[in-house]
Amino acid sequence: MSTTWLKIACGAALAVALALAWRFTPLADAVTPDAVLDWSSSFAGHWWAPVVIVLAYTPAAVVLFPRPLITLAAVVSFGPALGFMYAMTGILVASAVGYYCGRAVRRDTVRRLAGKRLAELSRKLRKRGLIAIIAIRLVPLAPFIVESMVAGAIRLKLWEVTVGTFVGMLPGVLTATVLGNEIEAALRDPSTIDWALLLPVLGVLAAATYALRRWLRTTEDRDARASSASR
Repeated sequence: MSTTWLKIACGAALAVALALAWRFTPLADAVTPDAVLDWSSSFAGHWWAPVVIVLAYTPAAVVLFPRPLITLAAVVSFGPALGFMYAMTGILVASAVGYYCGRAVRRDTVRRLAGKRLAELSRKLRKRGLIAIIAIRLVPLAPFIVESMVAGAIRLKLWEVTVGTFVGMLPGVLTATVLGNEIEAALRDPSTIDWALLLPVLGVLAAATYALRRWLRTTEDRDARASSASR
């Protein structure tokens, strides 16, 4: 199963689990759809709420907390457009923090954090730059924060890390945004869930991710053949 389909399956499983919890456990009395919507509306009304969402991605990356859950909360609180914007901003901020930490600390420290995959990760980043960042964000070789620190430690350009992170994380963030929007719709009125829109959109996102991965793999194979031919 690809990483994208796994994320979609996990998101769907989470939605089903929440629905069952609300239906068959005491949680139904305390955490009602109306209560969730009231809380999210109250939270979104504070001026500092977007700042909390954006900044939450950095500690989440450090402790390996699932980022899609923060994105779902952002979408339910602020709607799909602002939720997506805050989520992507938070991811890029977390990436930049990791990048500058990698530039600041000793490479030995980064090597211990990255483990055995450091050599492969460093080689890919040095050789491919932007394309390598896109690839490892799509198919991680190490935790998100470690990838960012390695990019900083080997002095990759910040714009390459930022653009590569945006492109590589885009399918996952869009998937979480679509799921979050439909979860909000389900909380308000389950009959308003647009399955005819939801399933095709998720399918398109998965297909686009697959196509991007194939392109990245083809590009890498072509470069490898060219390198071998030049020897």
